[in-house]
Amino acid sequence: MEREELAGWLRLTLTPGVGDTAARKLLAAFGLPPGVFAQSHAALLQVVSSAQAMALGHPPEGLPALLEQTWQWLQATEPDGATRRIVTLADAGYPASLLEMVDPPVMLYVIGAPAFDLTQLGRAVAIVGSRNPTPQGASNARAFAQALGEANITVVSGLALGVDGAAHQGALDAAASNPSRLATVAVVGTGLDRVYPARHRALAHQIVAHGLIVSEFAPGTPPLNQNFPKRNRIIAGLSRGTLVVEAALQSGSLITARLAVEQGKEVFAIPGSIHSPQSRGCHALIRQGAKLVESVNDVLEELRFDDVTASQAPDADPAVLDDSGLLRDLGFDPVSLDALCARTGHGAATLQAQLLELELDGRIARLPGGLFQRVGRG
Repeated sequence: MEREELAGWLRLTLTPGVGDTAARKLLAAFGLPPGVFAQSHAALLQVVSSAQAMALGHPPEGLPALLEQTWQWLQATEPDGATRRIVTLADAGYPASLLEMVDPPVMLYVIGAPAFDLTQLGRAVAIVGSRNPTPQGASNARAFAQALGEANITVVSGLALGVDGAAHQGALDAAASNPSRLATVAVVGTGLDRVYPARHRALAHQIVAHGLIVSEFAPGTPPLNQNFPKRNRIIAGLSRGTLVVEAALQSGSLITARLAVEQGKEVFAIPGSIHSPQSRGCHALIRQGAKLVESVNDVLEELRFDDVTASQAPDADPAVLDDSGLLRDLGFDPVSLDALCARTGHGAATLQAQLLELELDGRIARLPGGLFQRVGRG
């Protein structure tokens, strides 16, 4: 993006009284920002109010400073070859799923590996939940995220403490076996020139290496309370479904779930103890029609990702074992992946893909400690 182009987009979004809704109407009517600002007052009145049309006639106060700050942010380099980008409604790289929302953001700021972009989110599931989860809740978030990642599904969350952080970490765990895949996307409520919460700085660096961090807020935007519920609509919008792991009755995660429903997306909830306040939000969602989830299979079966198959996994080895051969090599006792590699002579990527397929078919079970066991004697 050139500096002059950036100036036009920032002017449109910074003009007092012209919010995202009016900006989208103007863009639809007159094309790119230069076309908007070239219009007469009378022409603008056909689209926006008199006050908005008047405001559009003058560059807003603070535009030069914001332009300089944003331009400097855009030009700065990231470690490990990651790039900084700005994606607008007019760009081919704008995620199609957000265009289906009633209020898509006009601009998105993105940091991530150059191989990844937001158009790769056809297979994505959001995982959200409490900032103060129980140990089991945090463990569930990480385990579900890892299982989804191993099924070649991107995990979307909000980089918050608790469930969000555990979900991102689980997705990164899965990325260890396939670093070429878009593992996770963090949608944040601040400018991308800062990490909030600060204790997730190391996690944010990992995400940048294996995924993307996204914000609709310009660099310099602090962690304002009103921005976090707003970013939740993007989390829901980027995903095919939203899984709530743990949530109190008054929780931002329930806002994300409601927004997902409003967007026509699936909502899933993991039940918990009737004595735990962190489970009450999930139980309320289940009573309202969310699907009760006990395993990752419940999510995959509902969303029906047609391309989630072992043979199509991008990291699969060319050689493939047939099911009967792999089941025979599994035996009936718990066995580790390393032991299976030694027994079969096949690589871990091939075996992981086929083990996932057998697990989804209910023919094997995944046990604690990274072990697998055949289910039944047939």
